[in-house]
Amino acid sequence: MFTVTSAAAQQIREAASASGAQEMALRIAARVDPDGSVQYGMGFDDPNEEDMKLDLEGVAVVIADEYQELLDEIVLDYVELQPGEFNFIFIDGRQSGDAPEPAPTGGGGCSSGGCSGGGCGSTGRTH
Repeated sequence: MFTVTSAAAQQIREAASASGAQEMALRIAARVDPDGSVQYGMGFDDPNEEDMKLDLEGVAVVIADEYQELLDEIVLDYVELQPGEFNFIFIDGRQSGDAPEPAPTGGGGCSSGGCSGGGCGSTGRTH
């Protein structure tokens, strides 16, 4: 199942508040590029009846049926990548080894300002 860390949830709530999206859910999507890498996207959206609806760390998350398999065992986190540079990362919990590696995000994602402006995502966002 897709999960969200408490750090990511806090940043998402702050971004929703800053952009007036408190009543919206966070939509998560993913796609596989021709080279096999996975691109992730996220943004505030209204849920559809057919979406998987989750309440994770107090954040309403929706995932369309077509993305559920790609997002199984993925963790959304908010971390400091370099001193003073914070970003959302997607971690694939299916990878073997002692510590999960961040899943490729296409070099995008939300900057240290969070999801202000109503959405965030990586290059190749699917919505």
